[in-house]
This record gives sequence, C-alpha cells and structure tokens, in this order.
Amino acid sequence: MYKSIVIGTGPAGLTAAIYLARANLEPLVIEGTEPGGQLTTTTEVENFPGFLDGILGTELMENMRKQAERFGARFKTGRVSRVDLQNRPFSLYLEGGETLKAETVIISTGASAKFLQIPNEYENIGRGVSTCATCDGFFFRGKKIIVVGGGDSAMEEAHFLTKYASEVRIVHRRNQLKASQIMQDRARQNGKIKWGLDRTPLEVISDGKGVTGLKVQNNETGAAEIIETDGIFVAIGHHPNTEFLDRQLQTDQQGYLIVKPGTVETSIPGVFACGDVQDPRYRQAITSAGSGAIAALDCERFLEEHPII
Repeated sequence: MYKSIVIGTGPAGLTAAIYLARANLEPLVIEGTEPGGQLTTTTEVENFPGFLDGILGTELMENMRKQAERFGARFKTGRVSRVDLQNRPFSLYLEGGETLKAETVIISTGASAKFLQIPNEYENIGRGVSTCATCDGFFFRGKKIIVVGGGDSAMEEAHFLTKYASEVRIVHRRNQLKASQIMQDRARQNGKIKWGLDRTPLEVISDGKGVTGLKVQNNETGAAEIIETDGIFVAIGHHPNTEFLDRQLQTDQQGYLIVKPGTVETSIPGVFACGDVQDPRYRQAITSAGSGAIAALDCERFLEEHPII
C-alpha cells in the first residue's frame, strides 16, 4: 500500500510528486497515456518563471519528472480505468487488471481541449494551431490569426490576441454567437477583430512548415472559401478528464472537480485535486504547479492527522 498515489504527470502532478517525495512519502505517480500533459504538445514555453530564453514544453516536463525521481518518487506507466473512493485505503484499478491501494490520492488528470476534428489540424499543433492564447499569443506579433468559436472563451481569447496580432478574425459556424452580450459587445468594439460568421471550418491549410490558411464552407452560399492566416486558435471549450471517477466526487456542471475553499481537497477526505481538472478558468502551467504544491502539502498534513493503523 502506498502513502499517496498521484494520477497524472502534467505540471500539477509532477510538482505534487516533488513535494511528496521531499517529505519522504515515496509517492507513486501513474503516468497515463499522455506523460507530461498538454505541455508536451507546446513547442516553447516562455512564461514559466526562471527560464529567461524559454524552454521546450517536453524538456520542462522531463526536467520536472527527473527532479521528482531524484527525491524518491516512483513512476508507473498505465491508465487508471476506475477507482473505489468509498473507503480508505482507496483502490485504483489499472487497465490490464492491476489493483493499487493508497492512503491518499491526488488527481491531476487535467482537461483536454476540444478540437475541430478536421484534416491537418493535429499535424499543425505547435506550428500555427493552438488552443491557448495566453501560452502562444506572443508568437504571433504582427500576424493575422483566426479564432474559431462563438462562446465567451472565444471572445476572451480574441480580445487578448489583439494585443499581439495585426488582425484577429472570429470564425463561427452559426450566424449568431453563443457568447454573453457583454462579451459580444466588447469584441465588436475592438477594431482589430473581424468576423467570419456562418462559416464551418473544413480543413487547415499548411505549406508543410506552418499554417497558411483555413478552408471553410460559407453556410449561406454553400461555397468553399480559404481564409489566409498565420495561426488558428481553437476556442470551442475543454472537457475535464474525470470519466474514470464514475461520479464519486462532486463536480460542477462541466465535470470539473469541486474543491473545498482554501484547499484542494475534494468532497471525499483524503482525495485531492490539482491542475486543470479543478481549474476551468486559468489553465496555466504555473497555476497548475502551484496547486500541485498545495495538494502535496494538504496531503502530507492529512496523513499526519489521519493515520491508518
């Protein structure tokens, strides 16, 4: 039986593992099918403190993993298919049949961005296709870019990107936006924002080096059009990776885990959540890492106060 098991290896999970390992708790970290989380799909990270010239996302995650290992964290490649959180010690069931027991569990499985599922989209992630304006907007200074989406997130991303881009065009498949009126008004009052409503994305156009355009269907005429662009930001939402929990923990309407105010403890004592799986708002590497540290400190305190005899 383990003192603590961390599920997920993004910035939150790896930071939690570092703190737990330094406390001599020898955590086990379940890597899952995407070790390193979403940062492994980011070419360069320039907003993580301490790296003057930026750092590759894969390199940052690998460094954090090695740091956790150096202090005694253990890693296991696998995917948690289901859990039993009704009694301590908690039970985690891996695909393949293995069962693990833990006195505490830290969930850091993240949230996955929703994609358009169109040709050449995945191939150009990090080469012009992005799902994070605050992460990648800086790379598009003076460029023309597209934001796909019609909700509040899309309006917010578009407005933010006007700090860098020469032009931001919002593409939405309907002729009306889903965003709140105040967010629509804010976008329409921004002179850098242009509109491509009633257009359905069909294909990302690339020259092999990066994005050059977006092929869309004009839903009014039925004709195909190509909008020239240097970058495409997909802002159609995220979904938290919580399906394996089978509703054993309290979530909001979107499925994000709810934590108690002032802590990252979930609705079940001894189970903690950190990173994007409980954060629908910020979704930054540094905020995820911070919540991972909090999860580990809360976990350490819980183990001291609630030992299993």
